[in-house]
Amino acid sequence: MRTRLTRRWILAAALAAALAGCALKPPPTTDELRRDALPHTNIPPVWKAQAGAAAPVADRWPATFDDPALSALVAEALLYNADLQAAAARVEQAAGYVAVASGSIYPSVGLAATQSGKSGGGGGLNAVFLNASLELDVWGRLRYGEAAAESQSAAVQADYAYARQSLAAMVAKSWFVAIEAGLQRAIVVDSLHGSESLLKLAQDRLRVGNGNEQAVAEARANVGTYNDMLRQIELAREQALRALELLLGRYPAAEIAVAQQLAPMPPAVSAGVPSELLERRPDVVAAERRVAVAFQRIGEAKAALLPRISLTAGGSYISSDVFALQDRANPAFSFGANLLAPIYQGGALRAQVDVRTAEQKEAVANYARTAQRSFAEVENALAAENALRDRDAILGANVIDYARALELVQIQYRVGSVDLRAVEQSQLALYTARMSLLRVQTERRAQRVNLYLALGGGFDVPAMQPVAAK
Repeated sequence: MRTRLTRRWILAAALAAALAGCALKPPPTTDELRRDALPHTNIPPVWKAQAGAAAPVADRWPATFDDPALSALVAEALLYNADLQAAAARVEQAAGYVAVASGSIYPSVGLAATQSGKSGGGGGLNAVFLNASLELDVWGRLRYGEAAAESQSAAVQADYAYARQSLAAMVAKSWFVAIEAGLQRAIVVDSLHGSESLLKLAQDRLRVGNGNEQAVAEARANVGTYNDMLRQIELAREQALRALELLLGRYPAAEIAVAQQLAPMPPAVSAGVPSELLERRPDVVAAERRVAVAFQRIGEAKAALLPRISLTAGGSYISSDVFALQDRANPAFSFGANLLAPIYQGGALRAQVDVRTAEQKEAVANYARTAQRSFAEVENALAAENALRDRDAILGANVIDYARALELVQIQYRVGSVDLRAVEQSQLALYTARMSLLRVQTERRAQRVNLYLALGGGFDVPAMQPVAAK
């Protein structure tokens, strides 16, 4: 009867303690965090570098370049890139930590058993012990720990999403650079052929008595200069191919086949509105989740200052042919409750609260830095796209004019009205203009990718076969 009353009292006390357990304080909402982290940042209704009405950010941006090979490379990199695989493993680790933290909330049960014999045979000491314990999370210490682990897992998942977006952007930009390197080589080869024609013409003029050795030497040196440029461009092209292959998880053999021309420039992108950016970009979401982690760690540290209450239960069965056991019930059961209150820890627990509070301040500052950087990246990408579009038109006209000027000066050289230097200068001007135009055209596409990345636009592509090596 007495044991039954004790058991009822313990269960009643446990129920009362559980019902009295404090509710967890929620972390700051997105709006509260913005007000706290960005008090001096006035977010405009539309992007300053883009005029016109805002529309939702487009999804699946690799398809906007109308280049199936690019989409296939992105899919290949997402499957085989080692850095991304490491990021995926971190997601699995974070999920495991959530399971570890969640396990602390449930009862722990242990089993111990022993069996021994004696000399000459016969039974020895045999025993089985079963123990169970449950910490009553009255103050929320365990639940704060679980919530912190869940928030950390969400942050790592957002990191992984941003890593995927960043990898897709790197693949696209590396693809454009590799194509640009091939086109640069073609420009140098054209210029080299022009220089070789000038050298032959200078040698012919010297042979018939209308030229001089200085012109021949200058023409030969010009041919050598373009040969050197060609070798540099070939090395740069090999390095661009190897960089792309590394992103894809391939061996860097500089053997991947690339397109012969840059993909057409996609239509203007819809950039959405600035107020939506902080909810869309994965890196900003990750920073926000880390603020929640720091907040929940503070709650965990504060709860550690308060007493811990645990319930225990156990059962045992013992038998022996060697020892005379005391007259008792066998098997036996026990129930109890424990209370552990921290009285003096040298200020360590209080200091832990201060540490967690400082970590939250750091997390808020990191969120502000990430948010401000995201705004700057979008505005810079929009401004760069506008400038590059204008430069593309200007340099395109320059190439046409320089090409016409070279035609005219070549005619003048053939009839002897100008010297070789005028032709070489005009040839160099056309070469420079073509290279500048190509660089701007490549940069336009790279900046479009930067804009999609800055906006947090989706990029997922359907599964495609990897691009074969040439």
